[in-house]
Amino acid sequence: MTSDMAFECLLVCRDPGVFRTINPILRNLSICTSICLRSSSAFKLLAGGSTDLIVIDWEGEASSDLLCEIWQWGKWKKPTIVAVSDPDCAVPGVHIVVKKPVTDESMTKSLKVAYSQMLYDHRRCARYALMTSLVATDDNNRVVRVTITNIGQGGVGLNTKEQLVIGDELSFRLLLPGEKREIFTQARVLWTRDYGAVGCEFLRIPPVDVDILHNWLKRKGQVRKPLIAISEADATPML
Repeated sequence: MTSDMAFECLLVCRDPGVFRTINPILRNLSICTSICLRSSSAFKLLAGGSTDLIVIDWEGEASSDLLCEIWQWGKWKKPTIVAVSDPDCAVPGVHIVVKKPVTDESMTKSLKVAYSQMLYDHRRCARYALMTSLVATDDNNRVVRVTITNIGQGGVGLNTKEQLVIGDELSFRLLLPGEKREIFTQARVLWTRDYGAVGCEFLRIPPVDVDILHNWLKRKGQVRKPLIAISEADATPML
């Protein structure tokens, strides 16, 4: 992933007035946007790409059907969903609702919240490839030779020829690419596969090493900078 990476949005809208308000704001947030005129054909576009944000000009039953398809989707990481609806229309199941008539102010405020949530989700869920071989020890001081295959904020993926079971704890030192100092990590096995793949969650990392890891992940997870400022006040948590 590079600093040229940008979030992707699917805008489901056939109202020219709504489109004219929303599209420039998405551009100012450096979000790449695809347009779909009808909810009934939007899911095919979602299934064929990588979408971080969906903005739906609500069309009643057709939009409700689209929403059901999204939540039943097999993808474990779901997009952030913004609905633009009439004042008297209830829209359960979306993250943000913007009532009509939309204005630059109301839409900008809502999309800033959505952007902050996407950035948080991206950094929380992202995994970055590594191919680093090292020696770990388990909670019985057994030596376990592993290859760290990926890393994220919550844990690591690895491959090993050794027998590991769910609940095993591993301790190891890992030198991240480009860093001068190793980080010390204790991790617990969450799942295993027959072909040697193992997923682990972090248990303990010293504070100084946490800073090294988080700064490294932040650099790796940079996205294209918005043309408008996003402040902490914009990062309202979404239910």
